[in-house]
Amino acid sequence: MDKRNYRSDLSTDEKVLMAIVRAAEIFKRNHSAVFRNYGLSFPQYNVLRVLEASSNGQNKMSDVSRIMIVPGANITGIAKRLEKNGFIIKKSDPRDERVTILEITPKGKRILKNIENEKDEWLELMLKNLSKNEKLELLDKVKRILKNGMYKK
Repeated sequence: MDKRNYRSDLSTDEKVLMAIVRAAEIFKRNHSAVFRNYGLSFPQYNVLRVLEASSNGQNKMSDVSRIMIVPGANITGIAKRLEKNGFIIKKSDPRDERVTILEITPKGKRILKNIENEKDEWLELMLKNLSKNEKLELLDKVKRILKNGMYKK
């Protein structure tokens, strides 16, 4: 694109939010390519990460859905594909059969370990010119922006 023929009419506020969206899209595109090499989609990878970080490698499907901000119907399909490939186990909660528990398998843990280095290379590349302090400041600011956007009525 020839920038001489284009003048952005976006406000500063719009430019800030669009830059965040573009950074997120680049992050997602690069990471999705890494995950595809291991037979995973971005949401499938995120489910595995949530389960890995959960107590005993397991969590209620409804809680995984809430953590990921994904509708329940979507998480059901994602979990089904992960189970089919042996990355997770689905089981009923012994205290309430209506509740489905997802548990990461050793195969799921191995795939996350295999992905880690390649994924971290992309993270380092995107954030290479920021100090740890700058990253923490940016994180705080983005969290404030997210909080403001979550409660608009």
